[in-house]
Parts: sequence; C-alpha cells; structure tokens
Amino acid sequence: MTAGLQTIVYPVTDLVKAKSMFSALFGAEPIADTPYYVGYRVAGQDIGLDPNGAQKGMTGPVGYWHVENIHKHLAALVEAGAEARQEPTDVGGGKLIATVTDADGNVVGLLQP
Repeated sequence: MTAGLQTIVYPVTDLVKAKSMFSALFGAEPIADTPYYVGYRVAGQDIGLDPNGAQKGMTGPVGYWHVENIHKHLAALVEAGAEARQEPTDVGGGKLIATVTDADGNVVGLLQP
C-alpha cells in the first residue's frame, strides 16, 4: 500500500535559474535550499529540484510514490517486470528513494520517509 504520489523531482542544470522560475510559479520560497537539492511544499505536494539529476540518468521529472517499506515495494515491482534503476539510497535524514523503469521505459520512483 502507498500513501500516494506525493513528491515530484525535476532534474535541472542551472539551480539558480530553476529556483527563480519555480519560486515565481509557486509564489513561495523553497523550504529546503541547498547546493544539491531545492525543495518546495505546495498544496500538500513536495516538489524538488535536483542539479545532479542528469548525472543520475534523469531525463525528465520523476514522480515518487510514498511507501512504508521501500525494499518490499521495490522487490514486488521487479518481480512484476520492472527493472531496478536505482537501489534504495538514503538522501538525508533516513529518507530512502529508489527508482525502476517499466516495460515502456517510464521511470517510477519510490520514497520511504
């Protein structure tokens, strides 16, 4: 069971320009602002900007489904035919993320708070 699609991360090449544009779009300043990640909380949705996304193979935004047990969900997706793209990785504070691709190459993210 998931808690829903609650996080979307955009790969960006110029964090300063991206932060300016997204701040204008949301009418708000980021709640997390570091050289490696800028995050917003808008209408209950987490939106992130990742300046290292392209280096991680991100070619567009990735939606992250929030799950209670990332290892269990990752195994279930792989068993169902998905290909593991990024194994569970701690991105700070114990938060884990992982990604898979489906048969059509779509990237699906998992996030365990």
